[in-house]
Amino acid sequence: PSEATASRSEYPSHLIGESASMREVDTYIGQVASTDSIVLITGETGTGKELVAALIHMRSPRAGKPFVSINCAAIPESLLESELFGYERGAFTGAHVQKEGALKLANEGTAFFDEIGDMSPEGQSKFLRAIESKEIRRLGGKRSIPLDLRVIAATNQDLERRVAEGKFRKDLYYRLNVA
Repeated sequence: PSEATASRSEYPSHLIGESASMREVDTYIGQVASTDSIVLITGETGTGKELVAALIHMRSPRAGKPFVSINCAAIPESLLESELFGYERGAFTGAHVQKEGALKLANEGTAFFDEIGDMSPEGQSKFLRAIESKEIRRLGGKRSIPLDLRVIAATNQDLERRVAEGKFRKDLYYRLNVA
């Protein structure tokens, strides 16, 4: 469900289009890329949210570091914690080796949370704690692991409406909706 995409060749190096609105988006990408702000990208399915996230990463000071894409809609709730945080050997039946989670794999780079609106409330809570504390603990782990990463999230859902309906954490929404 998560994959490190370090190869720049997987994504175009710029937006395609010459309209004023496309130039405006491209300029904004450059402005946001120069900061380390958390970014929330919204838009309909197929509008290029992952491309925008990748461009922000490629134009940022973290460009030479990992870009890890996490598809929140594809991770079952039962696997979310181990996918994001990893696990220690022996943490559960079948955990024969230590496994790094997506957040650790993205360390010093960018973690892109695609379809963040599909993350369960429990997952939202654990994710919020990790980005606020800037540390994780692997399942079965005894020590915290510091994180230095940029978070970019995307969704095709109206998160303000989902917050009003009680389906998305208000504090996480405000944490994500920085740029």
